[in-house]
Parts: sequence; C-alpha cells; structure tokens
Amino acid sequence: VQLQASGGGLVQPGGSLRLSCQASGRIFGINAMGWYRQAPGTQRELVADITRGGSTNYVDSVKGRFTISRDNAKNTIYLQMNSLKPEDTATYYCNAIIFGETYWGQGTLVTVSS
Repeated sequence: VQLQASGGGLVQPGGSLRLSCQASGRIFGINAMGWYRQAPGTQRELVADITRGGSTNYVDSVKGRFTISRDNAKNTIYLQMNSLKPEDTATYYCNAIIFGETYWGQGTLVTVSS
C-alpha cells in the first residue's frame, strides 16, 4: 500500500491550501483515512479523519476552518484548509486503515508565515 500526499507549501496567515492523498496498491477494503500533523518538538496529532461512508471527525482547533473529503473512486482524500494560522505549521501526514492495519504516507510540509 502506498499513500502519496501532496499540496503543502508556504502560505500567509489567513490563506488557504488543499492537501491531497492518493492510495494505491493492495487497497481493497480500505476503510478510514485521515490527516495527522506533527510540528517540531511535538507529538503527531489527528487533524481529521473520514470513514468510507463519509463520517468525519476533526480536532477542535481546526473545526470550521478545515474540511476533509473523500473520493472513493479515486481512493483519494483531500484536506481543504482555510483561514490558516501560524500554529497550523507542521508536517502533515495522511494515513489509511485497511483490515485493521494502519499505513502512512510521506509527509507534506505546511508553513504558515508572513
């Protein structure tokens, strides 16, 4: 299973970015997918996740600003990030749970700075 994340970059406070993560390989039975983030010196934290049926879950700090979505036909999830703040700066990782196993993609760096 491979997870390819993209879409990170440098953005000013208040700006927007859209992250994408496509799963490939032996992904039959893929269930929940999600985005985590890790800033230097901190633990990796859940940002948002989404089940195959479309149920979503967000960490409180991003509610109302970030939206996770999923295209099951493309085995891809997206994270639309609006009203970005400097504290959103982190490396963002996508993951997928397949038959109880968790797979991780490579991170994509998001930097929010003026």
